[in-house]
Amino acid sequence: LREILEEKNDINLYSVLLSLILKFSEFRYSYLRFRRKQVADKCPTDPSYVHVNNAYERALVFMHKMPRIWMEYGEFLIQQRFITRTRRVFDRALRALPVTQHDRIWPLYIKFVTSHEIPETTIRVYRRYLKLLPKHREDFVDYLRKIDHLDDAAQQLAILVNDDKPYSEHGKTTHQLWTELCELISKNPIKVHSLNVDSIIRQGIRRYSDQVGILWCSLAEYYIRSGHFEKHLYFFEQI
Repeated sequence: LREILEEKNDINLYSVLLSLILKFSEFRYSYLRFRRKQVADKCPTDPSYVHVNNAYERALVFMHKMPRIWMEYGEFLIQQRFITRTRRVFDRALRALPVTQHDRIWPLYIKFVTSHEIPETTIRVYRRYLKLLPKHREDFVDYLRKIDHLDDAAQQLAILVNDDKPYSEHGKTTHQLWTELCELISKNPIKVHSLNVDSIIRQGIRRYSDQVGILWCSLAEYYIRSGHFEKHLYFFEQI
């Protein structure tokens, strides 16, 4: 529009149109907030909620590049206890908005999925989230432990250990993360099956000479819990 008006040397008209568009956006945003206040004291099953939802959908036809509208719409749907519909709205927001604004949507999206007992969906959403913000991997590990997906938690911890950063986002050293990984896999040999436990702990023994005794005990404990009693005797002899 600007290029067309510049060709016609009508910059004033462009400025007027731009100001009208901005005023329209502000009016629409204020209108949506007003509609939400109208239903604030009503039950989420009240039919008036449907009208407000429709108002948001109409607004997003023209204002789909405004993250604030998507965020408020998502919060409004969460208030109504819609799960699938809310998830789809967040997915639409991520498709509509540029990637530079995704960091405004993701925290609300993660808070939503982790507040419900839908682990398979939450894991898929978290994996997408980590592609944009891998620094939050420790939060994912905590969630996986909470839902008892220990094999996935061990895999994510292994990724953190291999990053070789001095400190993690939670302030843990590589040694602390390594200790957590060894403890997790040694105490849960049946649930953690996708990692080579023997190789991981032996690598730690070579890497941390001041923790050799603890790591040998972790390896022995792993074989005890796995039912390989002959091997655990061998490792205690090595200590």
